[in-house]
Amino acid sequence: MNPIDGMAAAPAEDEITPQDKADARVELSHGARGALLIAGIAVSLLFIGWMLFYFLLFMRRGYVG
Repeated sequence: MNPIDGMAAAPAEDEITPQDKADARVELSHGARGALLIAGIAVSLLFIGWMLFYFLLFMRRGYVG
C-alpha cells in the first residue's frame, strides 16, 4: 500500500481561520527575541573570556620582542 493513498485532505474544521492568522501575526511581530538573546549571551561570554585571556595571560608576560 502506498502511504500517500492513506492521506486525505484536511477536514474543514482544521483549516486556518483569519483569527489564527491574526494571532500568528501578533506573536511573530516581535521577531526571534529568544534566539537573539541566546546569541547575545553567547557572544558576550566569548568576549569576556577573550578579554580575561588577554589581560590575565598576555599582559602579565609584558612586551615580548
